[in-house]
Amino acid sequence: MDVPLWLAVIALGYLGIKLIRPPWWLVALLLLGGYLLAHSLLGPAVGSLLN
Repeated sequence: MDVPLWLAVIALGYLGIKLIRPPWWLVALLLLGGYLLAHSLLGPAVGSLLN
């Protein structure tokens, strides 16, 4: 069974929020930090580590 990456990320994020119940400001901070990291000079380095 092939599951798209975006669907797996959404499912894990939903379960993480429901089970762990982090504060919403922390969720927003992590999403913003990930977005900014992906668009910085370190983005290609992180991408090569994940491949």
